[in-house]
Amino acid sequence: MKIAVEGCAHGDLDNIYATLQHLEHTENVKIDLLICCGDFQALRNEEDFESLSCPAKFRSMGSFWKYYSGVERAPYPTLFVGGNHEASNYLWELYYGGFVAPNIYFLGFAGVVKFGGVRIGGLSGIFKQGDYRKGHFERVPYNDSDIRSVYHVREYDVKKLLQLEGAIDVFVSHDWPEGVTQYGDVQQLLRHKRHFEQEIEENRLGSNAGKELLHKLKPDYWFAAHLHTKFAAVVPHPNSNKATRFLALDKCLPHRRFLQMVDIPAAAGPLEFTHDEEWLAITRAYHPYFPLTRQPMQLRNPLNLAAQRQWVQKRLGERGSAISMQFTMTAPPYQANQPRGRAGQLPGHVRNPQTEAFLEFLDLPYLLDHASESVPGQARVALPGTCHSS
Repeated sequence: MKIAVEGCAHGDLDNIYATLQHLEHTENVKIDLLICCGDFQALRNEEDFESLSCPAKFRSMGSFWKYYSGVERAPYPTLFVGGNHEASNYLWELYYGGFVAPNIYFLGFAGVVKFGGVRIGGLSGIFKQGDYRKGHFERVPYNDSDIRSVYHVREYDVKKLLQLEGAIDVFVSHDWPEGVTQYGDVQQLLRHKRHFEQEIEENRLGSNAGKELLHKLKPDYWFAAHLHTKFAAVVPHPNSNKATRFLALDKCLPHRRFLQMVDIPAAAGPLEFTHDEEWLAITRAYHPYFPLTRQPMQLRNPLNLAAQRQWVQKRLGERGSAISMQFTMTAPPYQANQPRGRAGQLPGHVRNPQTEAFLEFLDLPYLLDHASESVPGQARVALPGTCHSS
């Protein structure tokens, strides 16, 4: 399978797709899948700017809205994780993953899917120690603090990924796993990014959670972005015959190294996104402990993943494993021919039909619009028992 990997998209889908089509023509290749490593910026309209952590002078509508509205269609199946510059309100609608536009799939805040027999896992956001153990307390409309924390990686999502036992072919994140620079050409990296030197010397560059996942999951490939430079490394895994090929890429700009073609052996399977049985079982097992306040996850009972796996196997046998592309717009699209007005305050949380269908598929309650103590006047919920910056 030929996979195109792209670094930070920053909403520039028109140029990314045009570059890929040019490569297909000049190199006589067929691209099966595009993977984007965060800062995707799925901005549907100007109101989504109110949920984008980005200085106003750098805001740009980009071209995602064309694919969201149906003016254009993604020419390649596209998969992405979130970064630290996102329409966080929209991605929260699809916390478990889903299509943000036809043929463009968000892997969720954490997730695993298969495409053409290739097993792909991923983690959205960037790591910040101060928020790591908190729950997902932020709610739309975000205040000035929450808009800068909603994309911080949470322990709950990492713990779910750490339960995986099956082999992972590809893992995707936005920031780099901590310590990965020791396995590549550090001097070349520092020639491009001299200001990284102290963080590298102190082993602080990158995500501690990413490091834990890297050495537990041992994926064949790990793709990332965030630091706006290209960097490659091969990470050996002691006491095993495996090594991870790590690749970070730049953002989509002229004369920047933002794109790489990778050939990955694929098992027999349709070139479509399909559910991963093990991940669905983990999702069911962890759902009762979904932390939706500032308090960390509290596991009150041992998790019975085997029983959840059996339940999922039966459900997949009944309904199939293909992820239905039942995309529905949940906000009006940008109108390019209308004069730009002032963005108003966003409404509250919108229930995305894809998320509702996913939870119905797994027979789980909807929790994403539960109240949080971060919102004035709302009480804490009792759960059921069953750019390089912060």
